[in-house]
Amino acid sequence: MKRYLTLFFKGAGMGAADAVPGVSGGTIAFITGIYEELIHSIKQFGPSAIGAWRRGGTMGLYRHLNLAFLLPLLLGIAASVVSVAHLVTWLLDHHSLLLNAFFFGLVLASAVVVARQVSQWRWRHVLLLVLGICMALWLPSLLPAPTETSWWMLTLAGAIAISAMLLPGVSGSFLLLVMGFYGTVMEGIKSIDIALIATFGAGCAIGLMVFSRILSWLFRHYREGTLLVLIGFILGSLPQLWPWREMVSYRLGSGDQIVPLDYRYLMPSDYSVITGEPSHLVAAIALMIVGLVLVMVIGERSPSPFQEDRTHV
Repeated sequence: MKRYLTLFFKGAGMGAADAVPGVSGGTIAFITGIYEELIHSIKQFGPSAIGAWRRGGTMGLYRHLNLAFLLPLLLGIAASVVSVAHLVTWLLDHHSLLLNAFFFGLVLASAVVVARQVSQWRWRHVLLLVLGICMALWLPSLLPAPTETSWWMLTLAGAIAISAMLLPGVSGSFLLLVMGFYGTVMEGIKSIDIALIATFGAGCAIGLMVFSRILSWLFRHYREGTLLVLIGFILGSLPQLWPWREMVSYRLGSGDQIVPLDYRYLMPSDYSVITGEPSHLVAAIALMIVGLVLVMVIGERSPSPFQEDRTHV
């Protein structure tokens, strides 16, 4: 029962993080020590599940799919999406600077926690780190910008967003925002729009089936190299969470939703002068520290997802 509750709350943390553009539920899975088990469990959904059911019946299928792990985790994510995510999106609308400050500290500490899993740092690792950072920074610019919310674009958005959510440091919500679907999806979830949720969910299922297999293969054959690229992803997401910034360009998505294209990153003192809004410097720094300490404590207590022998790159 204790494990089920722990998984439920870890799922709730993933759901809340995924609601914030710039934060990835995969980051929460990483620092709580469940990331690789999550990827492997998702990968089990496929043709092999039919064989497991034929051999062992319902219990054989239950064990094959690792539902003892997935069910409480998914319940936590679902509970967070319909409850905590409402609070998070409200904070994003009314106190985005302070919310970003908290998650900036959280994500920065996550990179430190994950970096501890690298057995031995070498100079060539810097290249993989830079590759991850560049991919995280450039990925949004490569995404399509739809002019209308069609069912196939919504399905594609679901596949892209869920794949991003599996990557620590890559925010599925932020990619939805870039594609112009963030507001549409969040409103659909809040209003329980069955048709929209089903269409978006179908895309998510496709993305999970495909991308979990790619990640599982990478971890199995290039564990340490994959880990380094993921650290780069986490570091590359930090500019999206810098509290003191000013939007300098944007475009309108579906429903006249504002989709940010570029920001100017400012120092706290310059932020107040340029925007005319308070920088909340003390509160923001305090929340950064809270995020840092929280992740460090969780990272110390959680089992490492990389206890097996590592394949060096």
